[in-house]
Amino acid sequence: MTRATRHPVSRIARRDGAVASGRRLVPDEVPVAFSFNGTTHAVMMASPGDLEDFAVGFAITEGIVASPADIAGMAIEDHGEGIDIQVALKDEANGAFQARRRRMAGPVGCGLCGIESIEEALRPVAGVGAISVTLDAGDIARATRLLSSRQKLNAETHAVHGAGFFVRGKGIVVAREDVGRHNALDKLAGALAREGVDGRAGTVVITSRVSVEMVQKTAAIGASVLLAISAPTALAVRTAEAAGMTLVALVRGDDFEIFTCPDRIRTGAAADVA
Repeated sequence: MTRATRHPVSRIARRDGAVASGRRLVPDEVPVAFSFNGTTHAVMMASPGDLEDFAVGFAITEGIVASPADIAGMAIEDHGEGIDIQVALKDEANGAFQARRRRMAGPVGCGLCGIESIEEALRPVAGVGAISVTLDAGDIARATRLLSSRQKLNAETHAVHGAGFFVRGKGIVVAREDVGRHNALDKLAGALAREGVDGRAGTVVITSRVSVEMVQKTAAIGASVLLAISAPTALAVRTAEAAGMTLVALVRGDDFEIFTCPDRIRTGAAADVA
């Protein structure tokens, strides 16, 4: 299944009114169903790429598994109009999954659809306050710039989100893209887990706004710093604060705003001394 399709368009030049025919590359978007031990758990609208990462990352950030070691096997079935990912859980993980089984459907704009209780939507996140990752202002600008350079599909379509993992001194070590911002972060989580990258060793960088589930997923990865190009919600800020996570948003070149736990960010004279 392709990740993008060329579609005919009419290009209008407002300055002189000229009309020209052309073709525009647009990202594909398909239903992706996750089934765990034969039980359909979620259907997400997503980009049809990096599906193994997506399944593993979704399972981790949703608390279905703790690591890829809890997964016995995986089968990806392409049905043309959609994709079914069948995940076989090992006995202990399956027991925990069956105990808290719920059904949910998550379109691109909503990562919490179908959750059956307020408590589940506002589940507490793992504390990351003891993690000692630090960045300076230059690192923040560099991280967002490097993520942009890793977004090949977005460069072609201008229509997908990106999520990357920045390690100081190494740059963006892993990056994933998707039409859904939650999906991109889940794919990143899965890629990190499958490649054995410790989430505590770096920073999550995203191209979207910061809603509470983006903070929850970042905490599930184990990262203590979240950088975003757009703005956060009030609940996301409160959740990051409670988790001891440094939330930096509205990153625009060298400018940014620190919303929580600023001690991990060296600025001004402190950055010069480091």
